Amino acid sequence: MAQSHKIHTGRVRIVELPVTEVHSHGSGDVGSIKTVIVELTTDTGITGWGEASPWPVFTGTAEGNANALSRYIIPATIGANPFDVEVLLEQAEKNVVHYPEAKAALETALLDIMGKALGIPIHDLLGGCHRDQVRLSFSLANPDFEEDIAKAERLHGDGVEIFKLKTGFKDHAFDLMRLQRLRDRFQDRLDLRIDFNQGMTAHEALPRLRDFESFRLSFIEQPVPRDNLEAMAHFTDVLTTPIMADESVFNSREAFIGAQMRIADIFSLKIMKSGGLRRALNVAAIARSAGIGVYGGCMFETGIAHAAGAHLMAALPELNLGCEFYMATYYLTEDILTEPFPVRNGYVHVPSGPGLGVDVDLARLEKHTVQTLQVH
Repeated sequence: MAQSHKIHTGRVRIVELPVTEVHSHGSGDVGSIKTVIVELTTDTGITGWGEASPWPVFTGTAEGNANALSRYIIPATIGANPFDVEVLLEQAEKNVVHYPEAKAALETALLDIMGKALGIPIHDLLGGCHRDQVRLSFSLANPDFEEDIAKAERLHGDGVEIFKLKTGFKDHAFDLMRLQRLRDRFQDRLDLRIDFNQGMTAHEALPRLRDFESFRLSFIEQPVPRDNLEAMAHFTDVLTTPIMADESVFNSREAFIGAQMRIADIFSLKIMKSGGLRRALNVAAIARSAGIGVYGGCMFETGIAHAAGAHLMAALPELNLGCEFYMATYYLTEDILTEPFPVRNGYVHVPSGPGLGVDVDLARLEKHTVQTLQVH
């Protein structure tokens, strides 16, 4: 008979990690990564790890997520069976509204425990592995474009062939210049796409978006604020370049409405938006039923959240546009895993070990922790 497990203790840490450079976006700049690490331990000695990675201009704050976890979410799990994932997630929904990142962290830690207890990777708990590697996309977002060009050269030498430019944080001419320089330098050896992070108003967007059509982009991501679904649908209808919705599609309800209105050709999947891996699979299922593609997005994350995202990518039936789990490898000056997050030759390699398949370096975690909240 299988051994029974109960959640015995929980710990929540706010950590802040230095990065290699400032990244600029249409909605603001990022100069460090502040995230929340969740640690759940069972009475049988198994530890599960999860991560809540918010961005204040996108979803919320690390401090808010840490408090939601330590005061409302994790206390309700103490003494519970970690295999009751859906039961505990439903309880979390009742205990506190919003905070999808916190709920994603809870689910990841529970799945990590389950996988370790059963000796199988998380993607097997989600239905199996459709792929063991995914093409990596790196985001070029340095206001100093000469540094970005040099970085693109280095990463291309590492096998990275997908680059997404963050656009809209300077003027339109700057964005056109960057794309032209990249096309001139690399021709069609790069798969290019752009992301405005909601940075334009509807009335100014369409003429500018038409200017990008000649660059043969894979997609244009979220040009206008998330609530302007009518504009998103119009761009999808009139432009040749595919439109991708990110901020406009957090959960299944928004995916359903987005599919009905045809606001995009592609949805960006993020476990932090959806509230976990299984919720993100629900969004993907709606997209698939509507003939809408999906892409593996991320927030400002460590290798813990990247590993969870990689398992999600493995479990998706269809995935053609790659994923952007590059932070741990190419953006953080130091990650918190014992071994580097598995990126090789331009691909993310899906961890195959039990649970998340990665281990946390406790010394590094402690080094970067700015606040610890113990839960009993």
